[in-house]
Amino acid sequence: MTLDPRTPVLIGAGQFLQRAENTDDALDPVAMMVEAIRMAAVDAGLRDVPAADSIRVVSLLSWRYGNPARFIADDLGQSPRELGLSAMGGNTPQTLVNTASREILAGKLDLVILTGGETTRTRARMTKAGITPDWRTTDEPPVTVSEDLVMNMPEERERRIVMPIQIYPLFETALRAKAGRSVDEHQCHISELWSRFSAVAEGNPNAWTRRHYTAEELRTVSPSNRMIGFPYPKMMNSNNDVDMSAALIMCSAERAQSLGVPRDRWVFPQSGSDAHEHAFVSNREHFWKTPAIELAGRRVLELAGAGIGDIGIVDLYSCFPSAVQLGAQSLGLDITSRLTRTGGLPFAGGPWNNYVMHAIATVMNDLRAAPGEKALVWANGGYTTKHAFGVYATEPPAGGFAYDYPQDVIDALPRRELASPADAAGPATVEGYSVMHDREGNPERTIAACILADGRRAWGDSADADLGREMCRSEFVGSTVTLDADGVLRV
Repeated sequence: MTLDPRTPVLIGAGQFLQRAENTDDALDPVAMMVEAIRMAAVDAGLRDVPAADSIRVVSLLSWRYGNPARFIADDLGQSPRELGLSAMGGNTPQTLVNTASREILAGKLDLVILTGGETTRTRARMTKAGITPDWRTTDEPPVTVSEDLVMNMPEERERRIVMPIQIYPLFETALRAKAGRSVDEHQCHISELWSRFSAVAEGNPNAWTRRHYTAEELRTVSPSNRMIGFPYPKMMNSNNDVDMSAALIMCSAERAQSLGVPRDRWVFPQSGSDAHEHAFVSNREHFWKTPAIELAGRRVLELAGAGIGDIGIVDLYSCFPSAVQLGAQSLGLDITSRLTRTGGLPFAGGPWNNYVMHAIATVMNDLRAAPGEKALVWANGGYTTKHAFGVYATEPPAGGFAYDYPQDVIDALPRRELASPADAAGPATVEGYSVMHDREGNPERTIAACILADGRRAWGDSADADLGREMCRSEFVGSTVTLDADGVLRV
């Protein structure tokens, strides 16, 4: 087939890990991103970083530069016409690939550098030592290169139900009840899943923690693996305490040829899709189901002319076990199959919004080693809220890169209304719950999502430590509880 010169192609990927023992020796996030970009150029077989039309950065949390792409461009000696910064969300690296693919195909871009990085580990050590970084900042505004989404309604913020470590356990307990497993059976189930992920990280040279943990190690609560939000001990949570950066170089096929990038380095985006669930958790119809993953996942495969059985390489977003289970069931994947190429956020590392750039970089190398295979990457932001998908291969897409954003279909799906505490007072049925623990391992707050007789959702919480302990031992999903007019949960 004749290759369209505007076909988007990934030509280089770089991943950089920093383990500086002394904070004085630590690079700042921009310097780490520059290192990853230079590594991506080497990966493409190039002597220098090619001139970019745009440098687009995944929004970071460990330092506020104002416009990090400005400093990256300066350090590289480049003057791109666009300096971009994404919105927050773990979906953004794949979304940036989807957007860049469309713009390259349309002739709006010829070459773009995508990058992101965090120094959360170094910043924590600086804070502990009372050190304030003297890293650069600027008032120059960046170009916003992805859409933001408000994901918390005022009632959720007022009830302090906003943290992923609170919300993903709600999904987990709902999944457990739907599967009909006991508490102990399900802890075995998710610890075995996470053990398989850690085994992949052990073999990944770019993983933060290269160790295979047994399922028993992962589920056993200990001083080094304290309970955070039941049912998740520490090692079942994303590990954000890392210094990691990654970069991708994308361009048109014509530009790749003119640069002399060897053909065996090319990886083609086949298709992409983006979508989000009902933005507020309170409005989701079910906590054990993710229709946006189902629809956007099906569409990205259809656009690539593939079924899930045609996909040999998979990386699912993996901040918590519930995310992987929701992704796998929505996409029709066997939970015991290989669902990560990196080892996932708890083991390979979870640099806030930028994990998926590491996943795409790893998938690129896996595809190069297995020409003819197809790969699927799922990126997630929020509380399994924002989704981005990409299908990749070493051969160009037969019909050209294709994209869909089926949000209108998802917006039309059923949603629940949220009842106020006063309106919800009385009996309710538990749908999912989380028991938050303090640093000494004591239950300090139980959060329960409940369904009322009229189908509305209501939130309940309790500071009763004895109730929290009992809810960690026994199944409470499906149980009838009482909510008082202040939203306090009573059994």
